[in-house]
Amino acid sequence: MILLQVFVLLLAVVIHEVAHGWVAYKCGDPTARDMGRLTLNPIPHIDLNMTIIMPIFIYIMSGGRAIFGGAKPVPINPNNFRNPKRDMILVSLAGCASNFIAAIFFALLIRLQIAGIVPAFTVLCVYGVLINILLGVFNLIPIPPLDGSKVLMAVLPHRHMMSYLKFERFGIILVMLFFYFGFHFLYSNVIMPLTFLMIGRVL
Repeated sequence: MILLQVFVLLLAVVIHEVAHGWVAYKCGDPTARDMGRLTLNPIPHIDLNMTIIMPIFIYIMSGGRAIFGGAKPVPINPNNFRNPKRDMILVSLAGCASNFIAAIFFALLIRLQIAGIVPAFTVLCVYGVLINILLGVFNLIPIPPLDGSKVLMAVLPHRHMMSYLKFERFGIILVMLFFYFGFHFLYSNVIMPLTFLMIGRVL
């Protein structure tokens, strides 16, 4: 089971980052493409802390009930955007959108009973729905450096945006605090209901 979870998590975070880079490229910024990050090969996306240490830590601390992590952020240069505010919103939302699309894809495999051909594939598809929804929803939270914070900064007036930027230095601490104090509520009231809805279970 753990190997299936790791495989799906790695696939989900890679898709997430490639989506950021691809939309950035379409908006005029070739940085991710030029650095070889528009690839589904997981090696260029692996980050020691986010891709290896954090998932192991969360898996152990949760008693094997949860796994979560991320990939090395795709490099983005907003100075290359044709419309900086609009394009920053599009690029930031692209990662989350890619995870929701992936979740729908895995859910369709379950709904159409394609996944049921092989029991292990059914489990993989369930993880595919759960982990992609988890990544998509969690990254929408407006805490730096999550994607939701970049969307918020793009729509805030300049004066408020500069004040908000001061929290960026504490971003990882704030994310970990939310994970510790608020994740259970998010998981129980948003992520699991969406997962059950998509795979056809009734709560």
